[in-house]
Amino acid sequence: MPLSQNSPTHDAFIEAVTNVTRKLRTRFDAMAKSRGLTFSRARLFVLLSRHEGASQAELADLLEVEQPSMVRLVDGLEKCGLIERQAAEEDRRSKHIYLTDAGREKAGEILSFARELKATVLEGIEAEELRKATLTLQKVAANIAAQS
Repeated sequence: MPLSQNSPTHDAFIEAVTNVTRKLRTRFDAMAKSRGLTFSRARLFVLLSRHEGASQAELADLLEVEQPSMVRLVDGLEKCGLIERQAAEEDRRSKHIYLTDAGREKAGEILSFARELKATVLEGIEAEELRKATLTLQKVAANIAAQS
């Protein structure tokens, strides 16, 4: 049975989600900085490791950033020789993003510390607890999306 919208349980849940999100982001950011990356650049590497060859527009959607921010982010990594843009065959104006060899190495470092972070923060939590929490957070995300 759903609780009243103003229940202490609702308040505690939102506070806990906010607190965990902030702490997780802070920890990920610190790990990225220790490897010479910003939070945004590290997130882009994680995405590219899963979606290599995605367009700038697709990556901007996945990162939930505006297109100009994505262009600056890609420009910076391209100048560092970590990624490269390739024109799409179907539309030469559309650019797809690929990791260079150096970028793959950097992505591997980031994925390694991301795995380490996940293992640490999820230590002692049973799989069934995680499954239920994930379903709950997915419902919350769907409710937020429905408001947009």
